[in-house]
Amino acid sequence: MLLLILTTTTLAIGIRILVNPLSNVFQKYLTQRQANPLFIVTCTYGFLSLGCIGYLLVTPPSKLPTSFWQNSLVFNILAVGGNYFLVKSLQHGDLSVLGPVNAYKSLVSLVLGLFLLGEFPNLWGVVGMLLIVGGSYIVLIPTNSKSGISWQLFQQPEVRYRFFALFFSATDALFLKKIIIATTPTLAYVSWCIGGFFFSLIGLLFLQKNEPLLPQFQALKAYKWYFLALAISTGLMQLSTNFAFEGIQVSYALALFQISALVSVFFGVHFFQETQLWKKLAGASVMVVGAVLIILFK
Repeated sequence: MLLLILTTTTLAIGIRILVNPLSNVFQKYLTQRQANPLFIVTCTYGFLSLGCIGYLLVTPPSKLPTSFWQNSLVFNILAVGGNYFLVKSLQHGDLSVLGPVNAYKSLVSLVLGLFLLGEFPNLWGVVGMLLIVGGSYIVLIPTNSKSGISWQLFQQPEVRYRFFALFFSATDALFLKKIIIATTPTLAYVSWCIGGFFFSLIGLLFLQKNEPLLPQFQALKAYKWYFLALAISTGLMQLSTNFAFEGIQVSYALALFQISALVSVFFGVHFFQETQLWKKLAGASVMVVGAVLIILFK
């Protein structure tokens, strides 16, 4: 049984590392075609919800605990907010920069996990976090800068949006873990899909009410296969995340996920002709070493 859990967790982490940057590629591609970030998020949840409804009809869940509904409410609001800011950041910034910046998520989850899940980092965990911060410094610092990272960098909308996104997603991960503990990774996934669609649709109707939706539906029709590919890759990303959380602590799982920073750097250069590959690759590699230390000496 233990071997099965370990195998499932390892496979889930591997899938998550590969498909998350791929999902970001489709998100960035669609924003470059003038698709609204909140519309992209809503469509993603909507496509995945159709599959979840079919799943619920075939295998309806038994009575769910009150904690499931309470945690699902908080989780889905945070998840929609995180996805929205993620797509906004990709709309304005380089994938090869914004992918590695996501490594800060493990730091946020470690701090919040102390209070919400009682997870405590050890000495090597602290060393790993410092390496993650140092690696992100290499990625973020401009090539022609003589003074390092300045406050002006964090005034850039893409970086600011990315930090908003990682704060929301690092926090929602802890509530997701609570849902998984109370039920199963599959039911937590259903909650994410259907709840995410509900809250993102509300946001689309009320927050974007002054923006006409017809051009967005025209974009959906024109790039329907990219929307579908985004939904599939995002769905795989979230489902693999759930199964990873079932077998490992949230903060450690999020740290391991940062290996995808290497994939993000290559995708950014290959698909969007982003520059400074070797500098970003060096920074991302340092961040990966930090993530590995957190796992090896947890």
